[in-house]
Amino acid sequence: MNKVQGAEQIKITYSIFSRTVSVNSLKKYSLTGKAEKKLKRLLRTTNASNKEILNILNKNFDIPLPIASKLLYSEIGNIVLARLSEILHPPKARDEITGKLALRSSVIKGLYMGEGKINLIRFFESYPTKTVIINITALSKILNKVESINELLKFFTNSPLNKIKDS
Repeated sequence: MNKVQGAEQIKITYSIFSRTVSVNSLKKYSLTGKAEKKLKRLLRTTNASNKEILNILNKNFDIPLPIASKLLYSEIGNIVLARLSEILHPPKARDEITGKLALRSSVIKGLYMGEGKINLIRFFESYPTKTVIINITALSKILNKVESINELLKFFTNSPLNKIKDS
C-alpha cells in the first residue's frame, strides 16, 4: 500500500456539481500569480480579485505546535473540527470522526512542516488523503449564520435606542 504524502487534488462540490483542481496548480498559482487554464476558470467564479485570492492562499498563521495540539484536542477544538469537517473532509467519509482526524492531522503536520507556520497550501499538502472535498453548500450555510450573527451584533452595538436617548 502506498503512503499518502498529502492531498493531490481538491474536489469542490456544490449541490450536484463538482470541479477538481490539483494542489500543485494551486501551489504554482500561489507562488507565481499565474493560473493554469482550468484553475483560471474556477477562480473567475469566485468574483474575487487575484490579489485577494493570493492573500488568502499565502496568509501564514503563526501557531506554536504545542499550543495548536492542545487546542485541537480540547473540547472547543473538537467542536470547531466537527463543524469544519462538514465543509472539508476526505472522500467517502461517512462520519464526523474521520473528518476531524483528517483536519487535526493536516494542521499538526502542516505546522510541523512549516516550523510553526501554516497556510492553505501547506494545509492541503499535509492532508492525509489524496483528495480533499470542499463542500460549498455547507460552507455557505455556515457563512450565512456567521453573517446573520454579525448583523445582529452590529444592530445591538449601533442600537437605535441609544440614538433616541441622545436626542
